[in-house]
Amino acid sequence: MLAVVPIRQGALPAGGLETVAECDGRVLLIGSGVAAAADDVDRVASTIITIETADYAPAAWSTVLAAQLGDEPHIVLPASPDGRDLAPRIAAAMQRDLWAGAISITPHRIDLARNGGLVINEIVPGAAFVATLQPGIRGVEAAAIAGHGQRERVITVVEFAPPEAGSAVDAHVIGVLPPDVATMDLAESPRIVGGGAGLTKATAFGELTTVAALLDASMGATRVITDRGWVGHERQIGTTGVVVDPRLYIAFGISGAVQHTSGLGQPDHIISINTDPHCPMMQLADLAIVSDANVVITELLQRLDGHA
Repeated sequence: MLAVVPIRQGALPAGGLETVAECDGRVLLIGSGVAAAADDVDRVASTIITIETADYAPAAWSTVLAAQLGDEPHIVLPASPDGRDLAPRIAAAMQRDLWAGAISITPHRIDLARNGGLVINEIVPGAAFVATLQPGIRGVEAAAIAGHGQRERVITVVEFAPPEAGSAVDAHVIGVLPPDVATMDLAESPRIVGGGAGLTKATAFGELTTVAALLDASMGATRVITDRGWVGHERQIGTTGVVVDPRLYIAFGISGAVQHTSGLGQPDHIISINTDPHCPMMQLADLAIVSDANVVITELLQRLDGHA
């Protein structure tokens, strides 16, 4: 399998490293700043193909990639925004099946998450396909990193040959705006504050949303909260909701059921506020605060408002 990872200004998209690891270290990087991105994937990659281009142009890219990848039967992209945009274009250009939203991919079996993760469909794919891998589920195991580190890495630079005029029609990009943390996809958010059953009133989630905005973070919740109707299900974190992978996760009143913690990815830092010092979330935390999460949110909001 070959990972195809779209790059913007040298930055890997969400799930980029996981996709490379799923493809056993074989990756094609296309976009702007691919040399910097190649350094970032170095720890998991064995074979790197780079194609340096100008701004993101999925129609033109798909035309070029279809010609470049004719001998690659199994192509996998991260299910990041650019990956979800590019994958169906490549599949159409190569006249292949597209399997979107996979949680596991091999040449002979693909597991697809459906109905918000409540159903897993096992697919036996055809001889050639394009697929997207959900970020934050697979992870990048330490064993894989160590193993690839012992390999001889091969980098191949391919020149981008723009398609003939008129053969690929792309939208004109006026500008790329930063996402609004209040509405962005939780799977893409680098900072998340989450609330659980320890928050005893629906109004606490209004305060939590304000705290999140002041911290430039997104607000999430556990399933028990979304089942109560206090928060929309698109804000539910976990294997039966949205699988996330933030750099910072702050858990207010969350005990840490396995369905929740399994969907957290690998945050760099976890802060947990709970009255139970022995609950699973407190054990996972880098900083565990034994306190009533309801009181902490109110106090934190007052302090942040005073410095806003």
